[in-house]
Amino acid sequence: MDSSLPTADLGLAQIVEEYRVTGNIGTLFDRIRAVAASADADQLARAVRPFSEMPEVVIPAYEQIIARQPRNAQAMVVLANAYWLTGRGPDVVGQLVTRAKSADPRNRGAWHLWALSESDLRKRVDRWTEVARAFPDDQLARAALADNAVSLSSAEDDPAALDLAIKTYESLLAEATQPAQRIALETTLIALRKR
Repeated sequence: MDSSLPTADLGLAQIVEEYRVTGNIGTLFDRIRAVAASADADQLARAVRPFSEMPEVVIPAYEQIIARQPRNAQAMVVLANAYWLTGRGPDVVGQLVTRAKSADPRNRGAWHLWALSESDLRKRVDRWTEVARAFPDDQLARAALADNAVSLSSAEDDPAALDLAIKTYESLLAEATQPAQRIALETTLIALRKR
C-alpha cells in the first residue's frame, strides 16, 4: 500500500482527544486495541504517525502491527522506542531490538536502541563499538561511543577507554564542518588530553 495516499485516521484523533480530557489510559489502550484489531497494519501505522510522540498511543497500536507483521523491523524499533520512553526497561527493549536487528541487519535504529539498552557500561561501550563498525559513517553512533568511553574511563579509571574516546572524538573532529561542532570537539579533546 502506498504510504503517501491519504487515509482516514481510523478515529484515533477523537480517541486521543478524549484521552487528553479524561486522562484514562486504560480506556485509551482498550479503544486503540479495538481499532487496531480491525485495521490493516500499514493503515494503522499511518494513522498513528501524528501521535508518534505519545507512547501511550504507539504501544497498543504497534503491538498489534508486530503481531501481524512479526518480521517488520521498523515497527519493532518504533515499539521498542516507545517502551524505552515509558521505562519498560533494558531487557524488554533489548529483546525487541535484537529481533529487529535479526529481521533487518541494516536498520540503524535497531542497532542504536540495542546499544542504548545495555545497562552495563563496559558492555554498552562494546555495543557502540559494534554499531560504529557496522555503520562507519554514522556520526551519532561514534559520538555515543566516545561519550560512553569517557564515562567508562572516569568510572573505572580505564586508560584504554580514554584512548578510545580521544581517537573517536578526533575522527569526528576530522569530519566536522560546522564551527560550533568543531569548537565543542576541540574543547572536549583538550580536556580529555589533560587527564
